[in-house]
Amino acid sequence: MSSSPISSDCALEATDPVSLPSRTVYTAPLYYQCAIGLLKPLYRLQVWQRSHNRDNYQQEVAQRFGKQYPPRPVAKVTNAQTDKGVIWCHAVSLGETNTVAPLLDTLLADGYQIWLTNTTQTGFARGASRFADDIAQGRMSHSYVPVDSPTVIEAFLAHVKPIAALFVETELWANILTKLSEHHIPSILVNGRLSASSFKSYQKIAAVSASMMKNLTLIIAQDSDSAKRFRQLGANSAQIRVAGSLKWVINTPQIKDKAADIEANIEANYTENSSIPNQYSESVKESILAKEMNIAGRPIWIAASTHSGEEETALSLHQQLLSHPALADALLIIVPRHPERFDEVAALIQASDLTMARRSAEDSIHVDTQVYLADSMGELMTWYKLADVALVGGSLVDVGGHNPVEPASVATPVLMGRYTQSCQSVVDKLAEVGALYQPNNVFYRPITVNTATTNDDTNQQSSRKKPAAKEEVALIYQQLVSWLSDLEVAAQAGQAGARMTRQQQAVLTRQFTMIKEVVEQHAIQQPSQELL
Repeated sequence: MSSSPISSDCALEATDPVSLPSRTVYTAPLYYQCAIGLLKPLYRLQVWQRSHNRDNYQQEVAQRFGKQYPPRPVAKVTNAQTDKGVIWCHAVSLGETNTVAPLLDTLLADGYQIWLTNTTQTGFARGASRFADDIAQGRMSHSYVPVDSPTVIEAFLAHVKPIAALFVETELWANILTKLSEHHIPSILVNGRLSASSFKSYQKIAAVSASMMKNLTLIIAQDSDSAKRFRQLGANSAQIRVAGSLKWVINTPQIKDKAADIEANIEANYTENSSIPNQYSESVKESILAKEMNIAGRPIWIAASTHSGEEETALSLHQQLLSHPALADALLIIVPRHPERFDEVAALIQASDLTMARRSAEDSIHVDTQVYLADSMGELMTWYKLADVALVGGSLVDVGGHNPVEPASVATPVLMGRYTQSCQSVVDKLAEVGALYQPNNVFYRPITVNTATTNDDTNQQSSRKKPAAKEEVALIYQQLVSWLSDLEVAAQAGQAGARMTRQQQAVLTRQFTMIKEVVEQHAIQQPSQELL
């Protein structure tokens, strides 16, 4: 399985102490530097075409091209605490920002300040909302990432003065890593993941890839396959650790909303009531929340983080469900991934002739409501808690699959399509305990009826060829009907996922410890050297 420990010839164990590599600087090939110089004005034109109508266009251009940045984060130093310095973290988009958020919370709590950069506008918006309090209080600064031009990077580093740089999952830039190495600033790839397709792309620019691998101080890989590919690109075994995926760590939403307020009221009214045992308090709160939302007693499933093409599939599945005698009152909650598609999805639902209630319109859910469009931000975990089954999007179309740990953490069983390359090791582990169904996943072991254990028999789909798209949807429908028709078994599958999620939480501590070791070793080796 891909998440198994890597052999010693590919990387050291996660528990081994981290040692800093030599100070050799590896410069990107000349052809790469020339290409970046030529593409820089074209990239600026692209930014203009994409963003010139936005209110923050001038801010975005100034930050991407090194003209102006917000103030550096400020340490709140007390007698018992010193200024630990600023750690720069780059997360490309929304997914990477969500993934790394708990790690940044931990670094902030330990006394470091953070400078967060994003590439995409969705990532930037998520960073701004997720860390709004930290930014407002000056513990964190936030900007778009600088372009990979030496002069721009110099301006950025001179302003930020980072003691270390973190890059999330895959996105690396050769000139940035060279400049960090020149200034003796440790660079760490956190939650590193390198799929087979990405590996092939990096191989096409082998000299550039090798320079990036060698300039990295530490690569914290999610799994053994990624670690092996990083090594094949030019990383040294001593640079690599396998620590598991941060996707197992739940990113607690920071946005206040009506549904969250309902939960907060339930929390206040019931968790202090000693007559309710702790092990039942969550289910009690969820039952009350369901009653508040007027959906108690109905079989509920959610299609979450959906992309174009997936809502149509979900609506088709729901129409089939409603024709099932035992599921005629089923409710589908749809949560599109991108806010700009909310109106488009509403039109799709209306065209399906299914009765819709819409969150943004504050529509009430009635007994005849068949689809609830949750077109809101920051409420996904609430909907996952209410659902009996979750179909996680980005997996029916070739996006790579969004994080199934979120529904699993609240004991909701998961359905996913074939496209899960972004989170395959997580998918496989959840499938092993029967908490996630994916057609043709060889690791899937279904929950045995009327027991809390998984069936050890070989998965019936394991020996079959990959199903065609229509057959795949049919298999997902069969599992959806199975779980919604037997909510006790669905609950057992969900509880297995919640147990697995709790077991994997140590990955956050492992990655944090590795980062801290590198930062502290660097401080010891250069106690009096100015960063820039």
